[in-house]
Amino acid sequence: MAQLKAGPVSGTALNRLRSEFSGRVLIPTDGGFEDARTVFNAMADMRPGVIAQCATVDDVRRALAFAREEDLEIAVRGGGHSVAGMALTHGGMVVDLRRMNTVDVDRREMLARVGGGALMRDLDAATAPFGLATTGGRVSTTGVGGFTLGGGSGWLERKFGLACDNLLAADMVTAGGDLVRASADENPELFWALHGGGGNFGVVTRLDLRLHPLPEFSLGLLVFRPEAGPDVARVWRDLMASAPDEAGGGFFYLVARPEPFMPEELVGTLVCAVVLTCAGGESMLRDLAAPVTGMRPEVGLVTDMPYPEAQKVLDEPPGYRNYWSVEHLGSLPDEAVDAFCRRADEIVVPSPTGHILFPFGGAMDRPKTDYPVPWRHARWGVHPLAMWEDPEDDARAIRWVRDVRSDMRPWATGDVYLNFTADEGEDRVLAGFGERNHARLSAVKTGFDPDNAFHRNHNIRPARAMPAAPPPRRG
Repeated sequence: MAQLKAGPVSGTALNRLRSEFSGRVLIPTDGGFEDARTVFNAMADMRPGVIAQCATVDDVRRALAFAREEDLEIAVRGGGHSVAGMALTHGGMVVDLRRMNTVDVDRREMLARVGGGALMRDLDAATAPFGLATTGGRVSTTGVGGFTLGGGSGWLERKFGLACDNLLAADMVTAGGDLVRASADENPELFWALHGGGGNFGVVTRLDLRLHPLPEFSLGLLVFRPEAGPDVARVWRDLMASAPDEAGGGFFYLVARPEPFMPEELVGTLVCAVVLTCAGGESMLRDLAAPVTGMRPEVGLVTDMPYPEAQKVLDEPPGYRNYWSVEHLGSLPDEAVDAFCRRADEIVVPSPTGHILFPFGGAMDRPKTDYPVPWRHARWGVHPLAMWEDPEDDARAIRWVRDVRSDMRPWATGDVYLNFTADEGEDRVLAGFGERNHARLSAVKTGFDPDNAFHRNHNIRPARAMPAAPPPRRG
């Protein structure tokens, strides 16, 4: 890859780009630039040289051509939720897709055609009126593109599979400006790679996602004092081990917020909570939740809730400092539960930090195709998600996340859901795909991005010494 520059861009080239652009092109002296470079993680404080807010596929092509001409590093932004700050670059070009956020629902074909810059809330708002849904994340502000291309773990995965399992086709612009279509019949190796390989191969401008009927959805929030954590976690673990695919959720330690249902004496203190989700109605969820509700929680909220609203329950605004990671577990014995619960005492308080244990299994463990997401076969996921405000807390928040991972390693599979991680090095990227998958992904990378122009991600390097993937068929 050629040496990339981080200095001012050519004024003549910039004026030409602006004259041809349907969206908006911003440089650091423009009004709106600061808002445009704000991402979810406040630690990702980078100043691009140019932000190209694309409105069309041709805008994407023009932005990439400009970056090539000016030797600019490229970052691609969908939702901007990457904890590693991959949506930004120092001095380079951000291809910002957020204006390309339309969602068209085809009820007959049971699919949604989703713009590359759509957020989860855009997708949910379009599908809910038809009683349809697909696996989304766990907050409404996540970008659909990056989420899906990275595998996509969410509340509905046990019922409908991972988000990538529901990816039927994608349109992608290569670094050279070619528009290619990826599906089971067109560029099938690229199609396989987009099911977990992230943004390594180009700019995905449209995703076609399979939809499923979801006439009812319900949510349970059962809050306990923290000392009850180990006992509650064991009961919840046993409940989920035999739960139907409709059930999902998580076991959390978090700081209680001031909500109408929250006892005042708990607000601002550490609590533990069981979140139960159900692709069914309240009565079904109450039956499922009975072993936990029988433990007399401080808050016992079980209710029908539209899926789009449930997706917003954990939303947080940008501006917090973030550091996250994950370990996937093959089993969850009592010793692992105890180790998980002990580490909750070190959460930075007050903060929106989440110390989370997710159940896997169900449909996500029964894939029809062997996509490069080996972590899907784990039984549990431990997700320390540190969020805080004061930079003086950086060291202890990061250390806490790493200590949680260390605690869980005796039961860990070694696999990694990379959407949940910061930049943790090449070994973790390799673990995210598995060695054989990584080699195959690298060959696909060689065919579509041989110069590694798209490296602001959990990067897969081109396999120059390996046979290249078949030449792409142009769309």
